[in-house]
Amino acid sequence: MLRVVVLVSGGGTNLQAIIDAVDNGEITNTEIVGVISNNKNAYALERAKAKGIPNQCISPKDYETRAEFNDALLHAVDEMKADLLVLAGFLVVIPEKMIEQYRNRIINIHPSLIPSFCGTGFYGLKVHEAALEKGVKVVGATVHFVDEGTDTGAIILQKAVAVEKGDTPELLQRRVMEQAEWKILPKAIDLIANDKLEMIDGKVWIK
Repeated sequence: MLRVVVLVSGGGTNLQAIIDAVDNGEITNTEIVGVISNNKNAYALERAKAKGIPNQCISPKDYETRAEFNDALLHAVDEMKADLLVLAGFLVVIPEKMIEQYRNRIINIHPSLIPSFCGTGFYGLKVHEAALEKGVKVVGATVHFVDEGTDTGAIILQKAVAVEKGDTPELLQRRVMEQAEWKILPKAIDLIANDKLEMIDGKVWIK
């Protein structure tokens, strides 16, 4: 049974997609053992509470130094005996020590088709604003492993979504979530839980 800890900063729509997918059998062989947020007001924590999932807030604001926060975050994850960390809208830089310890066991969902509209500064609505400004016709989402760079880890899954006439950043964000993020993030977790991925020369393939 894959022990998953989900890290979130906001509303937790991707967390809800994971919870629902576990409940309906889309994700198998998996247990969500904890939810951690850096934001005590994150609605994601309420979603976790509603399902009886252990949850806690670990905020950089509560620590004197970033190093102390990093240690607290790593300690919490270790305590939960996590097999896989899922970043579902977690707006905190993951400590290098954690990346090293959980190499190829941390995944992230990003609301674009990497390598487009990714890297430092591209998060949330900013991604969709940039896509509309550029006039691209296709956007989407990417699930990837987390490494020391920003959105640079090996890509696991991607799904494209069409841009439509009259789209606003908010409309596009919602469509990308519904048509891509909420589908490929649960699928990636299920693939990992059932040992269906393999890494060849730094690239991820489905077995």
